[in-house]
Amino acid sequence: MIRSKSLIVLSLILIAVASRYLPHPANFTPVLAISLFAGARFVSKKLSLLIPVGALLISDLLIGFHDQMLAVYAITLLMVVAGWKLRETSSAKKIALWSLGGSFLFFLATNFYVWALGYYSYDLNGLLQSYLMAIPFFHNTLLGDLFYNGILFGGFALFERAGWFKLAPVTIK
Repeated sequence: MIRSKSLIVLSLILIAVASRYLPHPANFTPVLAISLFAGARFVSKKLSLLIPVGALLISDLLIGFHDQMLAVYAITLLMVVAGWKLRETSSAKKIALWSLGGSFLFFLATNFYVWALGYYSYDLNGLLQSYLMAIPFFHNTLLGDLFYNGILFGGFALFERAGWFKLAPVTIK
């Protein structure tokens, strides 16, 4: 049985950092999945917020800061709060719905933010163009979020059933 909860936290952060630093399809990262998982599984709300923000900050230090950080960090934190809603019951259906919802929210918020930053004209056509130009990346966001949520929630549920470790929920002080 695995007892080092600190190792689990560190592993999640390192996975999220590596996923942004190593070559990968655009928007196919576990950051939102780790956010949802951390919110659902870690007792400490502070820790559940710190894990994805820490991962983003470390990886942004490596790959460079960008003008969309505010929107990305905000959606990441909202996914942690969504994870708090999964603490009581976390069926596969609820996890999938939150995962899909997070993908759509990320798409809507970050592309609105791109428009608001002035990358496109400040009118309805500019806003629509911002969303249209992002459509080719959206499927990777959906697939990445579903894949990594499946790995995190499904994998840990399998490990729990096998008795390899208990992670329901993690308490780290």
